[in-house]
Amino acid sequence: MEVTMQGMMSVLGPILLAAAIIWAMLHNRGTRAEVQRTEDATREMYDAQDADDKVRDAK
Repeated sequence: MEVTMQGMMSVLGPILLAAAIIWAMLHNRGTRAEVQRTEDATREMYDAQDADDKVRDAK
């Protein structure tokens, strides 16, 4: 049986792609402190926008 370069790429390509995606997902996580800081900042931004909307709507 002859193994061709195209045949090897058809098998190894998706495996390498999946490995790269899994590696990126595992190494792209933040620490708990970073995630909490992001959540707090988002909540503060939403609260500020809500306050601005209430002031504008009261006029």
